Amino acid sequence: MKLKPDFIVQDIDDTQFLVPLGHEAFNGIVRSNSTAAFIVNCLKEETTAEAITDAMCSRYDATRETIAADVEEILNTLRSINALEE
Repeated sequence: MKLKPDFIVQDIDDTQFLVPLGHEAFNGIVRSNSTAAFIVNCLKEETTAEAITDAMCSRYDATRETIAADVEEILNTLRSINALEE
């Protein structure tokens, strides 16, 4: 899976914004916290939920179960706005 090319990512200061460019059903802006931004950055290339979880485990001090749940929550949010190619 990866982020659809119809969505651009813009980092301003310490905040990341995800903006749809195409004719998607979602027409707003998503503001990401640092965890969500890390996941979105991973999605700029083809990847899997497991690979994202692995990358986050090496960066963040939390249990794998907690990180995997966070990854799935963010992925589901991105799915709900049709931002992922799967």
